[in-house]
Amino acid sequence: MTSTIRYDAIGAGYATTRREDPRLRERIHAALGDARTVVNVGAGAGSYEPRDRYVIAIEPSDVMAAQRPAWAAPPIRATADALPLRDDAVDAAMAVLTVHHWDEAQRTGVRELRRVARGSVVIVSYDAEVFAEMWLMRYLPEVAALDRRIFPPPATLAAWLGGPVAIEPVLSARDTPDWNLGSFWAHPERVLDPAARAATSGFARMLAAVVDRVVEGVARDLASGAWDERHGHLRALAACDVGMRLIVAHPA
Repeated sequence: MTSTIRYDAIGAGYATTRREDPRLRERIHAALGDARTVVNVGAGAGSYEPRDRYVIAIEPSDVMAAQRPAWAAPPIRATADALPLRDDAVDAAMAVLTVHHWDEAQRTGVRELRRVARGSVVIVSYDAEVFAEMWLMRYLPEVAALDRRIFPPPATLAAWLGGPVAIEPVLSARDTPDWNLGSFWAHPERVLDPAARAATSGFARMLAAVVDRVVEGVARDLASGAWDERHGHLRALAACDVGMRLIVAHPA
């Protein structure tokens, strides 16, 4: 399944539960530096796009594009591996939680980000090895195995980008409005919420039998108190490192 078809299938309602986190937004915008023109690849519903700069949005999914707010630029239907821009066409490029959906085009797509941007390239992704340690993966090892296949390691992304690259951890806050799968670290009850599950590609890419097994297991352990016996200390944390990474590349 291509990323376009995938998000046409799972993207409905995405803008409701996957709203931008203001803390991550600030870090992304700071990493863009003084760029005035920005291409956002895998732009989705518009989260994390700066409003005070000229943005070129690239989004192949009609379902995702239809959820963009009125203030956001209409997206160009294109894919990351063939950006319809000339070399050094924009000041900066960004790609937020999208590279893992580029399938076999990941390396080419990341090199395209570098090709079209004169300045910074900003990528938000996950370190699958860190994410695999999150409690949910004990119930859902299939996603941990999938993530190891589809998420390029941050060091690999850095190598594809070339030049000086900084890799920084991004803590997942308990109160984040961006309910990506990493946010479930603090909210096991979200596993029981069909809308919350549906807006995460991890759950959406699993067979129904796998999802049913995980929901039943988490519901049982929450009801019995077993989940809190094992993981209740997490309820006292304001934020946790579950593997999200901010990767910022500058021209050589």
